[in-house]
Amino acid sequence: MGQARNILAAAVIALLLVVTAAPAPAQHAQPAAAAEHVAEGAHGAEAHGSPILDTVARLVNFAVLAGTLVYFLRSPIRTYLGDRGRQIRADLVKAAEMRAAAAAQAAAIEQKMAALPGELDALRRQGAEEVAAEEARIRQAADAERGRLLDQARREIDAQLKLAERQLVAHTADLAVGIAAARVKSTITADDQARLVDQYLGRLASAPAAGGQVSA
Repeated sequence: MGQARNILAAAVIALLLVVTAAPAPAQHAQPAAAAEHVAEGAHGAEAHGSPILDTVARLVNFAVLAGTLVYFLRSPIRTYLGDRGRQIRADLVKAAEMRAAAAAQAAAIEQKMAALPGELDALRRQGAEEVAAEEARIRQAADAERGRLLDQARREIDAQLKLAERQLVAHTADLAVGIAAARVKSTITADDQARLVDQYLGRLASAPAAGGQVSA
């Protein structure tokens, strides 16, 4: 911004110099021409020479103006052009880097888009494998639980069967004893009972004698 202001100020000064210096040759030329006209008595050849003097004066003024402009504007313009060139080169480098980054990003996006169907297929396969593995695990767990329940049921049934068998044997024995007692009671008469009592008493009576004989 400071260099731009310096250049603008130098340009304004140059314009002012042009405006103020341009009429000067004509103003100086007219008194000179009048003096020569008075001194020499209106010589026609000298009157025709005034446009040449004006042109020479304008050229001199232009040369002075050009030198002044070159002197004042040379360093700012050189600095401005150098800074502007460096800025332009930096902008070009930055634009090239941004273009390269954008191209790399676009290539990466295209690569990802190209790999997306394969990734989707891989995800589908992985999902199917996980579902199949989970189903197999669930079936295995169900089979194990079913086997455990069946074993438990078999053990309980065996225990119930053994208990029923023991109860049945005991009940059968009770029935057999009852039936035998009933048969005995129904088949033995009072005479049989008296005879059995007598036989038992006779055995008791002969038992000491037999013991004495054994002792002798």
